[in-house]
Amino acid sequence: MYIDTHAHLTDKIFEGQINDILSEAKQSKVEKIITSGFDLNSSKEALDLAKKYDNIYCSIGVYPENIYDYNEQIENQLKKLSQNKKVVAIGEIGLQYTENMPEHEKQKEVFLRQIKLAKDCKLPVVLHCREAYGDMISLLKKNKDLLTFGGTFHCFSGSYEIAKEAIKLGLYISVGGVSTFKNAQNVKNMLKNIPLENIILETDCPYLIPHPYRGKVNKPSYIPLIAENLAIIKGCNIEQVENITTQNANNLFKI
Repeated sequence: MYIDTHAHLTDKIFEGQINDILSEAKQSKVEKIITSGFDLNSSKEALDLAKKYDNIYCSIGVYPENIYDYNEQIENQLKKLSQNKKVVAIGEIGLQYTENMPEHEKQKEVFLRQIKLAKDCKLPVVLHCREAYGDMISLLKKNKDLLTFGGTFHCFSGSYEIAKEAIKLGLYISVGGVSTFKNAQNVKNMLKNIPLENIILETDCPYLIPHPYRGKVNKPSYIPLIAENLAIIKGCNIEQVENITTQNANNLFKI
């Protein structure tokens, strides 16, 4: 079986389709799905959805773009949500240094508050990072004590050198549809050189659909395509990818 460790099943594009999405996923051997929040409201929605289905779990947190009004009240509400057994991680949280994003120091402040929250809640972290790998690795190294319960770099697109540093910190590298793109040679090279024991799978659906379905809506049922491509990159059989990445996800998220 497979686990889709990062999805956005509360996206409006899936409205009224969840039963069909889960049926298709099961046919593709995707037995468990973690749906992710990106602000307080979407975190609540993710948990509500997870409560309705045995095989859906959730992560909760505030993504960099949504931190402008982050405060103690929001943090306390996240902490309260985390007490539900269907919440398996704090995330997605992190840093994003692209245009029109919050000021870098504000991002760092909220990021550190949320990785501390994860430790307080005894949960792993799901990390989002775009054009900020240097600062993120530096912050994580300085605050390694906050990573007691581990975590993963969601939709990782960094270099092999950054991946090695993440692995030293006890973090997993999460692989999605980008790894199947023809122009993603840097991602393929990175994956070729890190152990399968440090990799988990995700779709980030409805985004980043794997080749050859680009332009359509991504779904958890496409996880086997990502696994098949990873097996080719690693020069192993798909059963190894299935078994090891699923065990890795179980070890991290305790599901």
